[in-house]
Amino acid sequence: MTAPTRGQRKPVVLLRPVPGNSVVHQLWAGTKLLGVAIIGVLLTFYPGWVPIGFVALLALVIARLAHIPRGAVPTIPVWLWIVIALGALTATFAGGAPVIDVGSIEIGLGGLVNFLRLTALAFVLIGLGALVSWTTNVADIAPAVATLGRPLRVFRIPVDDWAVTIALALRAFPMLIDEFRTLYAARRLRPKERAETFRGRIRRLVSDLVDLLAAAVTVALRRADEMGDAITTRGGAGQISAAPSRPKSRDWVAFAILAVVCGTALALELTVLGTSLPRRGG
Repeated sequence: MTAPTRGQRKPVVLLRPVPGNSVVHQLWAGTKLLGVAIIGVLLTFYPGWVPIGFVALLALVIARLAHIPRGAVPTIPVWLWIVIALGALTATFAGGAPVIDVGSIEIGLGGLVNFLRLTALAFVLIGLGALVSWTTNVADIAPAVATLGRPLRVFRIPVDDWAVTIALALRAFPMLIDEFRTLYAARRLRPKERAETFRGRIRRLVSDLVDLLAAAVTVALRRADEMGDAITTRGGAGQISAAPSRPKSRDWVAFAILAVVCGTALALELTVLGTSLPRRGG
């Protein structure tokens, strides 16, 4: 029998869609990009608990509709939790309202509340980006960007070139990550000579780093050459963004739902709930 793998750490898997044919997968790529941009603008100007909560609830509903498995969510490393705990501890020293009494000592929790709010905001935005990555084919992003940037062509902005660049970067990113992981694993399997002095260990570390960077550059150039040959064989880079891409009826429904969620969150933040929740310390 094989050993249980419950404690095994799950790696970060992005830019690779989760198999499925849900309503979220069928949405236009431009709808998802615009939706994330609108939510980002909302949370930039109104980073309160109410908008964050509404967006987090929306993200959970989208994940449920898209049938995202729990295995797709990466494991948060322990060192990150330690960094967050240290950040929360140092933010507590900033003080501010609300204030609690611990015996004869008054402790202001304003800095801690602000830190937790910004941490929740970061997790929500990362989750939205992950949802777009898990439900969108990379090949659909370039035509969507070209369609969204069509009004900019009046100003002679090379929208198609930008779309092609974004598409190539998104395609190459996961491929290079796999190559770097393979190089790193192969490097760790090589026998190492133990240095006797501190200076020798530093020199060995620098030498290993230089070798690893040289191998990574070589692999990246080889992959770029292969990708260039493949693009030329398929008709050139212009074909990447030339595919027809436009919103459909389901996309307008998604925009309407997004408008209702953002509008409700903004209205509650500016009226009842926003004034009753803890605000910035000071």
